[in-house]
Amino acid sequence: MLSKILTRGGPASLYLIIRYLKGITLLAALPISTLLGWAIPGVTGGLVRLANSEVYRAGRYLELPEEPALPLAAPRKPGDVVALVKDRTFIRSLRVLLLAVVAIPELLLAVMAIMAAPAAVVTMVLWPLDSGEFSLLGVDIDSWWKALVLGPAQILLGLYLLGWVAPAVARGHANATRNLLAPTATELETARLAQRVEELTRTRAGAVDSHGAELRRIERDLHDGTQAQLVSLALRIGVAKQTMASDPEKAAQILDDARDGAEQAMTELRGVLRSMYPPILADRGLAGAVSALCARCPIPVELRLGELGSVPAPVEAAAYFVVAESLTNVNKHSAAGHVDVLLERRGDELYLAITDDGIGGARVNEKQDLLGRGSGLHGMVHRVEAIDGRMELQSPIGGPTTVEVILPCG
Repeated sequence: MLSKILTRGGPASLYLIIRYLKGITLLAALPISTLLGWAIPGVTGGLVRLANSEVYRAGRYLELPEEPALPLAAPRKPGDVVALVKDRTFIRSLRVLLLAVVAIPELLLAVMAIMAAPAAVVTMVLWPLDSGEFSLLGVDIDSWWKALVLGPAQILLGLYLLGWVAPAVARGHANATRNLLAPTATELETARLAQRVEELTRTRAGAVDSHGAELRRIERDLHDGTQAQLVSLALRIGVAKQTMASDPEKAAQILDDARDGAEQAMTELRGVLRSMYPPILADRGLAGAVSALCARCPIPVELRLGELGSVPAPVEAAAYFVVAESLTNVNKHSAAGHVDVLLERRGDELYLAITDDGIGGARVNEKQDLLGRGSGLHGMVHRVEAIDGRMELQSPIGGPTTVEVILPCG
């Protein structure tokens, strides 16, 4: 029986005492927070984090599933009081001040629950040393009959407070914390939509940048490669036309060179077109295209293909280019001896994982590092996020390196 009382009352009293310490600290800092909160956005953000912490601790004490956290405080400029007043998250987090006020009587209850029984035992033993200076239940003890009657009564009262009252108050405090501070469904939906808008803005900006870089690359390839070949072809044909009458053999040789240049130009043009949307995807589908990439890789590749079903064309292209760029990176930078590629459908999502046993240390950088690594991974991230996909890179020093990509197919 006593162990059950201690098991219930100990955590409850400790919970109440910690709530008091945090509450009294918050109340002590309230004047400064009031003066600085309107001017320094970080102060209001700290109050929101404190509210989320209280909700989390309350759920831990009640052994209930974790509640969704309050959304972050709305971004605002220093001194923007209007935005502060309109911030529902901040307004709701102010309710933590009410809990700080009620924590004061809760502390008294917790101390009484913990100390009542031990204090009664000590008083019953020591009161003869200084009669009248010890008390039980508020009554001065100056005789044995008072000690023997009031001592057990205080012990029973202390055990009752510890085993039943303190846990009930702690549960009430925890439930009130969750009810007062937990965000409503509307607030969560609003925050989710705001986060979604921010994410789409970021990914679309990245997609626009990536698209612009891709257009510049295509223009550069056409200008430096195909266009130069066509200009050379035109010059050769012109020279052949001029020399046709005087030297037919030389003109024929020039035309043969022009034909070779035309074939080379067509080859380069096909390469540019292939970089825009690989024809192999239309001919053989995603599974066949990825199989061809793995077969052409100079490093041994183990390909595991699951059932893919119907995959949208943008998703097919993104998955194809992720595999192509990943295998290129492995071949150039990883010093790997083996690569695993997993491609399968998981519900409404396409899952892709490329793992190599190389040296690791890969990072996503906007620009190449000293070893020429990173920019390709950055382009992969933009390509994946542009169609609402997710990409994760795990590449500790020493390897292995794993690129995981999840693409929506719905």
